[in-house]
Amino acid sequence: MIDYSKLQKSLKHLELQYANYCNAQHRPELTELDKEGIAESTIQRFETCYDTLWKTLKRYLVEELGIPEVPNSPKPILRLAFENQLFVSPIEQWLCYADARVNTAHDYDEKKAAECLALLNDFIDDAIGLYQTLTGNTWE
Repeated sequence: MIDYSKLQKSLKHLELQYANYCNAQHRPELTELDKEGIAESTIQRFETCYDTLWKTLKRYLVEELGIPEVPNSPKPILRLAFENQLFVSPIEQWLCYADARVNTAHDYDEKKAAECLALLNDFIDDAIGLYQTLTGNTWE
Protein backbone atom coordinates (compact mmCIF):
# COMPACT_ATOMS: atom_id res chain seq x y z
CA MET A 1 0.00 0.00 0.00
CA ILE A 2 1.29 3.43 -0.94
CA ASP A 3 1.72 6.02 1.78
CA TYR A 4 0.52 9.36 0.40
CA SER A 5 1.20 11.37 3.57
CA LYS A 6 4.50 12.86 2.31
CA LEU A 7 2.84 14.01 -0.90
CA GLN A 8 -0.09 15.43 1.04
CA LYS A 9 2.19 17.25 3.48
CA SER A 10 4.50 18.69 0.82
CA LEU A 11 1.54 19.83 -1.28
CA LYS A 12 -0.17 21.43 1.72
CA HIS A 13 3.07 23.24 2.65
CA LEU A 14 3.45 24.49 -0.92
CA GLU A 15 -0.15 25.64 -1.01
CA LEU A 16 0.26 27.60 2.24
CA GLN A 17 3.63 29.11 1.31
CA TYR A 18 2.35 30.11 -2.13
CA ALA A 19 -0.55 31.93 -0.46
CA ASN A 20 2.00 33.61 1.81
CA TYR A 21 4.03 34.62 -1.26
CA CYS A 22 0.95 36.08 -3.00
CA ASN A 23 -0.03 38.02 0.14
CA ALA A 24 3.53 39.27 0.73
CA GLN A 25 3.36 41.42 -2.37
CA HIS A 26 0.68 43.54 -0.63
CA ARG A 27 2.36 43.87 2.76
CA PRO A 28 4.21 47.19 2.93
CA GLU A 29 5.94 46.30 6.22
CA LEU A 30 8.02 43.64 4.45
CA THR A 31 11.37 44.63 3.02
CA GLU A 32 12.45 43.53 -0.44
CA LEU A 33 14.78 41.06 1.25
CA ASP A 34 11.83 39.61 3.19
CA LYS A 35 9.81 39.26 -0.02
CA GLU A 36 12.75 37.66 -1.80
CA GLY A 37 13.15 35.17 1.06
CA ILE A 38 9.47 34.26 0.89
CA ALA A 39 9.73 33.77 -2.89
CA GLU A 40 12.80 31.55 -2.49
CA SER A 41 11.08 29.51 0.20
CA THR A 42 8.06 29.09 -2.07
CA ILE A 43 10.30 27.80 -4.86
CA GLN A 44 11.97 25.38 -2.45
CA ARG A 45 8.55 24.11 -1.40
CA PHE A 46 7.73 23.60 -5.09
CA GLU A 47 10.94 21.61 -5.58
CA THR A 48 10.16 19.38 -2.61
CA CYS A 49 6.55 18.87 -3.67
CA TYR A 50 7.47 18.16 -7.29
CA ASP A 51 10.11 15.60 -6.28
CA THR A 52 7.71 13.91 -3.87
CA LEU A 53 4.99 13.91 -6.52
CA TRP A 54 6.94 12.18 -9.27
CA LYS A 55 8.38 9.58 -6.88
CA THR A 56 4.90 8.82 -5.53
CA LEU A 57 3.62 8.64 -9.08
CA LYS A 58 6.32 6.10 -9.93
CA ARG A 59 5.20 3.88 -7.04
CA TYR A 60 1.59 4.20 -8.17
CA LEU A 61 2.45 3.14 -11.73
CA VAL A 62 4.31 0.08 -10.45
CA GLU A 63 2.19 -0.96 -7.47
CA GLU A 64 -1.31 0.06 -8.49
CA LEU A 65 -1.22 -0.16 -12.29
CA GLY A 66 1.26 -3.04 -12.46
CA ILE A 67 3.57 -1.46 -15.00
CA PRO A 68 6.66 -3.64 -14.70
CA GLU A 69 9.43 -1.37 -15.94
CA VAL A 70 9.07 2.26 -14.98
CA PRO A 71 12.04 4.58 -15.63
CA ASN A 72 13.66 6.38 -12.73
CA SER A 73 13.37 9.95 -13.97
CA PRO A 74 10.51 12.43 -13.92
CA LYS A 75 9.70 13.13 -17.57
CA PRO A 76 9.25 9.48 -18.65
CA ILE A 77 7.14 8.89 -15.53
CA LEU A 78 4.99 11.91 -16.36
CA ARG A 79 4.50 10.59 -19.90
CA LEU A 80 3.47 7.16 -18.57
CA ALA A 81 1.04 8.79 -16.16
CA PHE A 82 -0.46 10.80 -19.01
CA GLU A 83 -0.77 7.69 -21.18
CA ASN A 84 -2.62 6.03 -18.30
CA GLN A 85 -5.02 8.99 -18.04
CA LEU A 86 -3.94 10.13 -14.58
CA PHE A 87 -3.77 13.82 -15.57
CA VAL A 88 -6.53 16.23 -16.47
CA SER A 89 -4.07 18.78 -17.90
CA PRO A 90 -2.12 18.17 -21.11
CA ILE A 91 1.26 16.48 -20.86
CA GLU A 92 2.90 19.67 -22.12
CA GLN A 93 1.83 21.43 -18.93
CA TRP A 94 3.42 18.73 -16.79
CA LEU A 95 6.61 18.91 -18.86
CA CYS A 96 6.70 22.67 -18.16
CA TYR A 97 6.62 21.87 -14.44
CA ALA A 98 9.49 19.42 -14.96
CA ASP A 99 11.50 22.07 -16.80
CA ALA A 100 10.81 24.61 -14.05
CA ARG A 101 12.10 22.14 -11.48
CA VAL A 102 15.30 21.53 -13.43
CA ASN A 103 15.82 25.26 -13.96
CA THR A 104 15.44 26.15 -10.29
CA ALA A 105 17.81 23.37 -9.25
CA HIS A 106 20.69 24.96 -11.13
CA ASP A 107 20.13 28.69 -10.96
CA TYR A 108 17.95 31.05 -8.93
CA ASP A 109 18.23 34.03 -11.26
CA GLU A 110 15.29 36.40 -11.21
CA LYS A 111 13.92 35.36 -14.60
CA LYS A 112 13.88 31.63 -13.81
CA ALA A 113 12.45 32.28 -10.35
CA ALA A 114 9.69 34.44 -11.84
CA GLU A 115 8.89 31.78 -14.45
CA CYS A 116 8.64 29.12 -11.75
CA LEU A 117 6.46 31.28 -9.50
CA ALA A 118 4.15 32.04 -12.44
CA LEU A 119 3.48 28.29 -12.86
CA LEU A 120 2.70 27.54 -9.24
CA ASN A 121 -1.03 28.28 -9.17
CA ASP A 122 -1.59 25.82 -12.04
CA PHE A 123 0.87 23.32 -10.58
CA ILE A 124 -0.91 23.33 -7.23
CA ASP A 125 -4.29 22.80 -8.92
CA ASP A 126 -2.90 19.99 -11.09
CA ALA A 127 -1.07 18.36 -8.17
CA ILE A 128 -4.24 18.45 -6.06
CA GLY A 129 -6.16 16.85 -8.93
CA LEU A 130 -3.53 14.14 -9.23
CA TYR A 131 -3.52 13.56 -5.47
CA GLN A 132 -7.30 13.08 -5.57
CA THR A 133 -7.01 10.70 -8.55
CA LEU A 134 -4.31 8.60 -6.90
CA THR A 135 -5.86 8.44 -3.44
CA GLY A 136 -9.57 8.68 -4.15
CA ASN A 137 -9.71 11.31 -1.38
CA THR A 138 -11.03 14.85 -1.57
CA TRP A 139 -8.46 17.59 -0.94
CA GLU A 140 -9.03 19.51 2.24
